[in-house]
Amino acid sequence: MKAYLISLAVGIGVGVIYNLVDVKSPAPPTIALVGLLGMLAGEHLISYVKTLLA
Repeated sequence: MKAYLISLAVGIGVGVIYNLVDVKSPAPPTIALVGLLGMLAGEHLISYVKTLLA
């Protein structure tokens, strides 16, 4: 969990710097990030269901 928080904090920091310098972020569009979030949720959901059934 600590690694996720560090990653989030660094990402927010870089986003602030990009905004201050007025640079366009090379990140994919929001819709792609939502899709990636869905993929991760699905991956964890299968592991969770397997644990419940075991």
